[in-house]
Amino acid sequence: MSLRDATPDNCETCGRPTLVCVCDRLPHHTPKRRVLILQHPREQDVVLGTATLVAQALDHTTLSVGMSWRSLAHALGEKEADPHDWGVLFPGKADDKPAAHPGMIATDRNGERVRVDKLKGIVVLDGSWSQAKTLWWRNAWLLKLNRLQVTPKEPSIYGKLREEPRREFVSTLEAVGAALTACGETPSIEADLRRAFRTMIQRARDAGLGAPAPRRPVAPKPRSRRPR
Repeated sequence: MSLRDATPDNCETCGRPTLVCVCDRLPHHTPKRRVLILQHPREQDVVLGTATLVAQALDHTTLSVGMSWRSLAHALGEKEADPHDWGVLFPGKADDKPAAHPGMIATDRNGERVRVDKLKGIVVLDGSWSQAKTLWWRNAWLLKLNRLQVTPKEPSIYGKLREEPRREFVSTLEAVGAALTACGETPSIEADLRRAFRTMIQRARDAGLGAPAPRRPVAPKPRSRRPR
C-alpha cells in the first residue's frame, strides 16, 4: 500500500494513516555511530516502510532519497567523510546462502575482516531487494566502504505483509538494529526499535492494511475440439 492511497486521516509527523502510526511508541536513542539511509524513491510512499521510523528514533541519522550520489560526503550533505570509517549493509544476492550462525560479518574492500567497534557510521540501502541492488550498482563509491553482512536471529517481523526473495531478508529497521548491536551499541536500541515495529505491524493487521491482495482464480482455458 502507498501513502498516496492512504486515508486523509494521517499523522502530521510521520504521514502514515493514524491507524498504523506508532509515533506514540517510538523510542529516542543517541547511538555513538551515525546511520545513513539511502532510500529508493519508490520506497518513500510505502505505508509500512521502516526507514522513517529509524530516522525518527535515532539521533545522528540521515535519510537521503534518490538514485545516486557523487560520494559518501554528498549523500550525507557534508564536505568531507572518510569511507574507511563507514560500513555498508551489503545486500548480497538473492541466492546467496545465509551464514550458519546469526550475527554480522564485517570485511574491508579486500575481503579482510575489520573491527566493527571502530566503525563510525553505517549505510543501509532502503527498498525492495531489487531496488537495493539498483542503488548498489548506481553508487560506485559504496565499494570504498567496509561491507557488513547481517544474518538475523529470526525471520522479519513483516511476516507475510511484505514478500522478499528469502526469509533471511529483513526490514531496514531490523538490519540497522542488528548492526548497531553487533558494533557494540546498547542492545536496548535494537529491542526498542523492534518493539515499535512490531506494534506498527500489529496495528496494520488489525486495520486490514498492507495485506497482500488475494490471488484471482485463473479460469481454465477452453479445450479446442478436433474435427472428427
